Amino acid sequence: MFKALNETLEAYQRRDPAARSKLEIFLLYQGVHATLYHRLAHWLYCHKWKFLARCISQWSRFWTGIEIHPGAKIGRRFVIDHGMGIVIGETAEVGDDCLIYHGVTLGGTGKDQGKRHPTIGNNVLISCGAKVLGPFKVGDNARIAANAVVLSEVPADATAVGIPAQIVRIAGRSTRYADEVDQISVNNPTLERLSSISARLDLVEKLLDEQYLEGKR
Repeated sequence: MFKALNETLEAYQRRDPAARSKLEIFLLYQGVHATLYHRLAHWLYCHKWKFLARCISQWSRFWTGIEIHPGAKIGRRFVIDHGMGIVIGETAEVGDDCLIYHGVTLGGTGKDQGKRHPTIGNNVLISCGAKVLGPFKVGDNARIAANAVVLSEVPADATAVGIPAQIVRIAGRSTRYADEVDQISVNNPTLERLSSISARLDLVEKLLDEQYLEGKR
């Protein structure tokens, strides 16, 4: 248990430039508190103490602003940055070395039974406000851009952007940790499409103007 806690604190130190010491992280970071509460709640949930497990998870939600269902499976070195408004559903699974920002939802669509929530691979970064909804997998080393709405599988080493999310990059340079992710310099596929349509309309208008002038001559 202490080894796992030490790993988590070290992960926060690597990924959060504002983190100054393990003691500060342990005492003041709500992401760490939510993870510790969840470890206890999940143990109780797996041992059929589901009411008590849910009580602990609800207390954690009240105390930290982070809601993790006790049935969710969370991997090692899990880092929550800021954390407020995060929701992780009952059948969600999160791999090792993942980084999640505030406002993220790992939820369901309301149409599925049994496995209803996503499975997140190892070393995945999910940026602030992103929604990953449904019982599919997000592959290892994937990156989900801010406010993206992901409704289908994301391959390993891919970057998903937009509403609904589209894959804009696959098999980029792979690193063990996602610290180098640039969360703002990513392509917007919808904007690119609109720009392409606008350019074609400009070309059509130019051709029509030329034909009109030719006709007047």
